[in-house]
Amino acid sequence: MLAPYRRLFARPGTTAFTLAGLLGRLSMSMTGVSLVVLLAERRGSYALAGTVAAAGLVTGAVGMPVIGRLVDRFGQARVTVPAALYNVVPLIGLLLCVRTGAPDWTLYLCWAACAAAPNLGGMARARWAHLLRDRPEDRHLANSFEQALDEVCFMTGPVLGMVLCTTIAPEAGLLTAGGLGAAGALLFAAQRHTEPPLDDHPATGRHGSPLRVPGLRVLTLTFLSTGMIFGALDLTTVAYAQALGHRPVAGPLLGLVAAGSCVAGLVFGALRPRGTARARFLWGVAAMSGLLLMPLAAGVGGAGLALLGAALFAAGTGTAPTMVTGMSLLQDLLPQRQLNEGMAIAVSGILVGISGGSALAGTVAEHAGPGAGYGIPAGAAVLALLLALAGRRHLGPPAQEPERVVGVAH
Repeated sequence: MLAPYRRLFARPGTTAFTLAGLLGRLSMSMTGVSLVVLLAERRGSYALAGTVAAAGLVTGAVGMPVIGRLVDRFGQARVTVPAALYNVVPLIGLLLCVRTGAPDWTLYLCWAACAAAPNLGGMARARWAHLLRDRPEDRHLANSFEQALDEVCFMTGPVLGMVLCTTIAPEAGLLTAGGLGAAGALLFAAQRHTEPPLDDHPATGRHGSPLRVPGLRVLTLTFLSTGMIFGALDLTTVAYAQALGHRPVAGPLLGLVAAGSCVAGLVFGALRPRGTARARFLWGVAAMSGLLLMPLAAGVGGAGLALLGAALFAAGTGTAPTMVTGMSLLQDLLPQRQLNEGMAIAVSGILVGISGGSALAGTVAEHAGPGAGYGIPAGAAVLALLLALAGRRHLGPPAQEPERVVGVAH
């Protein structure tokens, strides 16, 4: 199954930027749980930890597209290096404020100021889109591999953060995440020979936001609904395990979701893509909607943790093909000069969805049965399917602007 991926890394420099980007993404996956553990331990409040984390998600959703636009205009290295160095400052400020007992508002300010973190996952996909612009099948393979890397980080990052915070010091998780993030970003920026070139046209007054492309709006709304799935699944699974008296099992259960997505992403990438990307995307969202009925049935039916784990693994297999094909569509719809900003907008949609899904799931967990919250990810998947179907005519390459298509041979 892994044999097709070898040809991706036969190209010079691909291994280096992939490993550097992996460090940065591992850092991002560690920060959430590390922040919560730190504030819960030092300030004694999970509520404070949750609201500070939410503030960071909101500013991140706003700041990420801004960084993406700067990357498209000035280049990856010229933006990534100062952004990575700047981002260390508010992180250290947060740790100092916690340590010195500063007022709560300083925590919100420092964490919100961390919104300049470069989106290394999006920049790595932009590099693949440039390197494989004449090889759409290999681009599909690369997007699948990148999605699998995301899932590996989601599985290992929170565990690493928790271990550091509980065995060394509550600050150890964020300190390590900050160091890994800065190192990964700087090493990534140093790989200049694989960096996509800047557009050779004047950068002023010729195009606005990539959201003017209808297909990106459809994809962003669909990804927002997908983010609601992630957020609701996480919180509902924790609440369900706690209601059964097995809260420590919540971590492994959530790991099964990520494992299912990782395996599905690798298998999906190894398969030869058939049909149009639009058709594959619609089928992927439909499959995701059907598979998410399984955790709902297991949770509401009281099937137990073992069957719930199997249902969560199966549900996870539906998300990777949807995300992989969605990113491929995005690369087809946008010109290279707006690709980083467009990917950042899509990821921002996911972040907003995660925040909203967590909030809804928390409300349901307090006022309904322990398994009822699994209705939220199932409903969010149906919403994603309806949005994709409603906007499907916008998900094909622009018919009258073939020069905008990235990665399609003319």
